[in-house]
Amino acid sequence: MDFEQLTSTDAETLSDADLWLALKAGQASALGTLYDRHSGLVYGIALKVLGHAQEAEDLTQDIFVKLAQSTAYDPQRGSFRTYLAILTRSRAIDRLRSHQSARDSITRLQAADQPSSPTPADALAQAERSEEVRAALAQLSANQQQILRLAYYEGLSQATIAEQLDTPLGTVKTHSRRGLLKLRQILQDRCDN
Repeated sequence: MDFEQLTSTDAETLSDADLWLALKAGQASALGTLYDRHSGLVYGIALKVLGHAQEAEDLTQDIFVKLAQSTAYDPQRGSFRTYLAILTRSRAIDRLRSHQSARDSITRLQAADQPSSPTPADALAQAERSEEVRAALAQLSANQQQILRLAYYEGLSQATIAEQLDTPLGTVKTHSRRGLLKLRQILQDRCDN
């Protein structure tokens, strides 16, 4: 069949398989006829699977745009209508899975951002540990206490602490190290008892 001079009247009388071959031969008007014949089917399936009119319209357009670029249909294997129905259903399910995957990812991210609230038992255990650390900290020298409080409770760097206390950096590091070692020893002794 000669597809080079396909008129709209010719296109309406041709079978789907002939229109497909005309489309592959470069006749863009064949796509319009295929769209007119089958867009209702494609839209209906897409709407039933997706449940959203705008999504169904978008998928219908995507199906026909990809159809113009595709060579996947084989007229020997089945009807064009069946091919479109299967293609539409598959693409609609792919979209649903993609949307669900995106929602799951967002939910996981939001859950990760939310700090979990401690149980009363956890809060009590944390309070007891904090009290033990405060009691152990009270047994350190005044310089060690001050440096460790600035470092761990206020989050200051050792360089900042040295500036703030007008003390050499090496002295701050020494007091910090010795204070931590002594603190560890005190806490270990409490745990052993």
